[in-house]
Parts: sequence; structure tokens; C-alpha cells
Amino acid sequence: MSLSEKLHPRAWLIVGLVWGAACLNYLDRLMITTMRGSIMEAIPMTEAQFGLLTSVFLLVYAVTSPFAGYFADRFNRSHVIIGSVFFWSVVTALTAYARTYEQLLVTRALMGLSEAFCMPASVAIIVDYHRGSTRSLASGLLLSGAMAGGALGGLGGWLAEGHGWAYAFKAFGLVGVGYAIVLLVLLRDAPATPVAAVKPDSPAPSVRLGEAFGHLFTNRGYIIMLVYACVIGVVSWSVVGWMPTFIKEQFNLTQGSAGLYTTMYLNISALAGMLIGGAWADRWSRTQERARIIVPIIGLCLAAPAVLLIANGPLLALALAGLAGYGIGRHFVDANTMPILCLVVDARYRATSWGIFAFFSCMVGAAGIYAGGLLRDANIDVSRVFQFAAANIVIGAFLMWSLRRYASTPNKGTEG
Repeated sequence: MSLSEKLHPRAWLIVGLVWGAACLNYLDRLMITTMRGSIMEAIPMTEAQFGLLTSVFLLVYAVTSPFAGYFADRFNRSHVIIGSVFFWSVVTALTAYARTYEQLLVTRALMGLSEAFCMPASVAIIVDYHRGSTRSLASGLLLSGAMAGGALGGLGGWLAEGHGWAYAFKAFGLVGVGYAIVLLVLLRDAPATPVAAVKPDSPAPSVRLGEAFGHLFTNRGYIIMLVYACVIGVVSWSVVGWMPTFIKEQFNLTQGSAGLYTTMYLNISALAGMLIGGAWADRWSRTQERARIIVPIIGLCLAAPAVLLIANGPLLALALAGLAGYGIGRHFVDANTMPILCLVVDARYRATSWGIFAFFSCMVGAAGIYAGGLLRDANIDVSRVFQFAAANIVIGAFLMWSLRRYASTPNKGTEG
């Protein structure tokens, strides 16, 4: 590693700290889905109303994300992360005291509002500390925390069976408040000047919302990334939303078995994909300036036939192999998303760019799930959804390929 790539001594500690925040972020938001029976028994509601609990969270989260990103660019990133962890943990604990459906709905909206501030600031602080050939791996490790939190969300259902649904919300709310105190002691923004003597590029304190939005929405490279977010957002949410149903019906499995297979194969392969894709892009970036774009393209080219294998595989083993292939290839992209944004947007607007990206991905993804439901009501086979997803992945690869002409050339030894 050259002097110009020398990491700050706290660089990997920061990754570990925000990994924990990302894990709690996804655990707290998803565990409600694992205790459906317990909650509906305690607070009477229809199936549609229970589904609305997730929809409200997603809608508020998506709408808030662009503004949350702006806050992380305008103010201290570490303070935004700490505040987000603290407030959503308080909301998590307060959820345990909801006694009516309306109270539960309000807590879910507040959860979406408070959690939206964490990820834009987290991905931005990671690339502030990791400016050279560790950037993609560090970004992938951060997002692996989200995957771990999603997998641990099942603890909510387990705790609800033994102690009641409110117990998990109280417990993890207190854990989150404690973790916010840990972050207050240890988490710090990257220094304004890198350890090496290179040109500083830390976000300026004078960032304005109108200027940030104006810059981003007139940036052709960033517009391509937003179109990509829409295209792949449909894929991601469709696979997650409909895969358990497809596996259950296609191979005559029980609901529990189908859910276990889907969760296990998808989460483990996604984690592997982020780590492999991040490490590969980092290593290759030392000799290939467009490595962080090329590696995701390769991943998407692997993911498209994998999805077709899921839709058309006559055996469960082949379908699961396709699911694993999709998880690995698709998540080559996630490890490199923020590093790619660093190549196409001004350094002052990195967190804002992530927030807007998340907005489009969430909104279009939610529409994709709903569209899948309409197809089901029309008695159209779920395999058609996956065939459509494979086509979208190919489109995503072409969009990523077209991005090459708009990406700046990283400075030797650092990407700023």
C-alpha cells in the first residue's frame, strides 16, 4: 500500500461501529414481520392492516431518505448516525406500549423517519475513511451488517413466543440506546485532510439543499444510476417478496421450509457476494481504473441466468443453486454502489446522492411487489415475475456499462 493510500488508524474501527448500527437498523425494522400472529392476537387487525405496517414504514423511509442524506452532507456525519440510532431505539422501545392499531401505525411511521438518517451517513463516513483500495470491501462489510440484521430479525418471533410480542421491542430498544452511547464515545468523522498529503475533499459545511439537488439531477452519470436503482429495485423486492411463495408452490414444500431455504440461501450468498465483489473490485482497481464498475457488470451478467434457473429449474437443488448464484452476482453491485457514486458525483453531495438513490429504489421496489400481487390475482404464474426480473438485470448491466463514460478517473493512489 502506498503512502497516498495509508488508512487512518480508526478506519476499520469505524467500519465495525457502523456495521453494528446497520445490523440493529435492519433487525429492529424487520422483526415485526416475524411476530405477526402474536401481534394480531394482541391488537386485532386485518391482514391488509398488518401489511400496511410495513408499507407505511417503507413509504416514510423512502420520502425521508433524500433529506436524511442532505443532513449527513451538511452536518457532522457521526452525530447524524448517533442521533438516528438513539431515536429509532427509543421508538422501538415505545412500540411495546402500543395498545391500538393506530398507535402501532404511528410508531412504524416514526421508525421509518428515524431510521432513514442512518444509512446515508454511514455509507458516506465509510468512504471518507476508506479513500483508496479498501473502499469497496469496507462498503460491502457495512452492508453485510444490514444482511445480518435481517437474518437476526427472526429473534423477534422467537422471543414473542416465549415472552409476548412487546418483550422484543423493549429489549432491542434498550440495546439500541446502549449502543448509541457506545457510538457517542467512539464514533468520529474522518479528518478534513486525509492521513496522506493529498488534496482534501471532505464535505464542505456550506452545502445547500437546492444546490445539492440541482447538481445531482443535472448530472448524467447520476441520472443513469437513478434509472439503474429503479430497474434493479424492482428485481430485488420482487425476488425477496415472491421467492418463498414460488419455492413453496413449485416444489410442494411447507411454508416454514420454503421460508427457511429462501432466507438461508439468499442471505448467505448475498453476504458472500458483497465481500467477494468488494475485495475483487478493490484489488483490481489498483491496475484498472474502472474496476468498481466492471465488477458489478460481471455480477449482473451472472445473476440474470441464475434467476432464469430459479424460474425454470425442475429440481429444488437447481432452484437453490440459482438463488445462491443470484445472491452472489447481484450483490457484487451493492458493495460498489457508494464507490461508484464517488466516481460520478461531487464529494460534497455523497450522502444526499445515496438518500435519493434509496428513495427511488424503495418506491419502485414497493410498486414491483404490488404489481406481483396483481399478477397473482390474475392467475399468472410467479415464474413470469422472475423472467421479467432476469430481463431487468440485463438492462441494469447495460446501464452500468454506459456509466463508464461519465465516471471520473480516480487519482492515482486515492479516489477521494
